[in-house]
Amino acid sequence: MIATLLAGSGLASSAGLNAYLPLLILALADRLTSIVDLDQPYNLISSNWGIAILLLILPIELIPDKIPRIDQYNDLLHSAIRPAAGAVAFMAYASQNTHLFTVAAMIFGLVIAGGVHWMKLNARPRISARTGGIANPLISMLEDGLAIILAVVATFFPYGIIVILPLAAWFLLRTYRRVSSGQSRIMVLTGQQPPAHSA
Repeated sequence: MIATLLAGSGLASSAGLNAYLPLLILALADRLTSIVDLDQPYNLISSNWGIAILLLILPIELIPDKIPRIDQYNDLLHSAIRPAAGAVAFMAYASQNTHLFTVAAMIFGLVIAGGVHWMKLNARPRISARTGGIANPLISMLEDGLAIILAVVATFFPYGIIVILPLAAWFLLRTYRRVSSGQSRIMVLTGQQPPAHSA
């Protein structure tokens, strides 16, 4: 039960940053390893069609998320998709554990993924305004990297989430604050000056 809650929380947190990466990692783990054994109907994501669809739609989020201004529309578009993906990922993993009810897994997944998405949604416009969009692709790649790490650890080493999730949250929030407050070296390296604060 505890391992399932930890794994589900890690997968849902990952989905809050990227809707499709944790689902793809979970699907591949079910398909290629004996560690994950998704129950019906969640094993559909690890079918040939399920994996193919995830691979096809993954660039829809990965690419726009790295383009200044467009990334903000991408975040708005995924405001419903990321929490839903978090719920599906949590429920799919929990389907292996009959002690965790599906409704509870859905609620946990929605809340966790929704909270992470809300944090990202609010941070990105400030970062874009503060750096002129220069930091956006770097921040996006950082988010993708954290999403992959969280999903892999959650899937294969659920108890590792106890350490990884707080560290990832601290690192991401710290990065958001530093970049959006103009403390990043990105603008210095490019010769740009942060905009002056209004009186």
